[in-house]
Amino acid sequence: MNTVSLEVSRPPQALEQELYAKVSWRLLPLLAVAYFIAYVDRVNVGFAKLSMLGDLRMSDAAYGAGAGLFFVGYVLFETPSNLILAKVGARAWIARIMISWGLLSAGTMFITTPLQFNVLRFLVGVAEAGFLPGVLYYLSLWFPSYRRGRVFSLFILGLPVAGIIGSPLSGLILHGLNGAHGVAGWRWLFLLEGLPAVIIGLLVLWRLPSQPDHASWLTAAEKLQLDTALANDKPAGRGEGFMTGVRDLRVWVLGLIDFAILLTTYALAFWLPTFIRSTGVHDPVLIGWYTAIPNVAALICMLALSYSSDLHRERRWHLMVPFMVGIGAILVFPHAAGNLIALLAVASLLSGAVTGAVPVFFSLPATFLTGPAAAAGFAVACSVANIAGYVSNLVIGWSLDATGSAALAMLPIAAFLLIAILIVYRLPRSLVNR
Repeated sequence: MNTVSLEVSRPPQALEQELYAKVSWRLLPLLAVAYFIAYVDRVNVGFAKLSMLGDLRMSDAAYGAGAGLFFVGYVLFETPSNLILAKVGARAWIARIMISWGLLSAGTMFITTPLQFNVLRFLVGVAEAGFLPGVLYYLSLWFPSYRRGRVFSLFILGLPVAGIIGSPLSGLILHGLNGAHGVAGWRWLFLLEGLPAVIIGLLVLWRLPSQPDHASWLTAAEKLQLDTALANDKPAGRGEGFMTGVRDLRVWVLGLIDFAILLTTYALAFWLPTFIRSTGVHDPVLIGWYTAIPNVAALICMLALSYSSDLHRERRWHLMVPFMVGIGAILVFPHAAGNLIALLAVASLLSGAVTGAVPVFFSLPATFLTGPAAAAGFAVACSVANIAGYVSNLVIGWSLDATGSAALAMLPIAAFLLIAILIVYRLPRSLVNR
């Protein structure tokens, strides 16, 4: 009897799911760790502030202005950085970004004057410019638009995880190493949280393929499948030149939406340790653990919102509803500022709603731009948005010096979220239903 071997063909959907799972496992863990380190290095000045201001003889307003200089450098060099990335490739440029910002951030341990603090914060911003939009553009080379919400959320998980792990870690370093070898805890904080960026940058250079064609772990058939999916998903009728993304008005509009998001996110990231201390908690370790709580809410909401948004291929209401919740939380914020439990509850609601919507927002630019134009689109949107980092630090620092309370300084953020809601409501269906 002849034995006939029958090979049951697998459904295309199962093959596609398996392929994107493979790509995700190869790319996302390293990139998420990179973003985790980037965000820790960006906001650890909020913990360093708890003891640094006395050593440097800085006021809250001077600190707010200096911390905000990071975003001046970041915004000025964001788009040029992504232009270079599009030309030289993601692997080399992302590695360069990480190594240079890690060395500069670690070098902050040596500052002795407010002027040196200002210069280093500006230079760290210049060095890090292009990282987030560069990675988002890089991921758009691998995943079609209908998968990017979940993919971006897995990458951007580094943001809330940085709060969940990084905040307690910063508190432990600040407290446990204070005075070790005659060095203040805040100096150890910058050194120990800056050097890992250099290590991860070298790993990126070694492990990250610049594009699917360069991935040795993909078969020829898998590369073809990725190319086909991306070609079918490509927006029609758009040029792919870098300046196409810079000139597209929709990119600037999206930047205004992200401005409202980051105004909220950075206000909490840079000032929540100070808010918590104002309730009577002075132990840096406890402040670190309490700061982690709103970030847990952000992590849960990121996963839930991005999954739901991709499942329904809908972005509009997945942005508008969280912004509405955020406005409600901000209006309650002044009444909760003096009570630790109330403060953490409101901060968790605000962080979960607004920060949780970040991956949904970042799905939008690549729905109408591709190639270098998408790199420019991500960069311009992030450049406009990151002005919020400077504004939030400046306003809240001034409010603390002028009134002794930063709670009222949170109220203007609600106005920007309302403007963002109106903008999202007016976005064309083709942009928010993919």
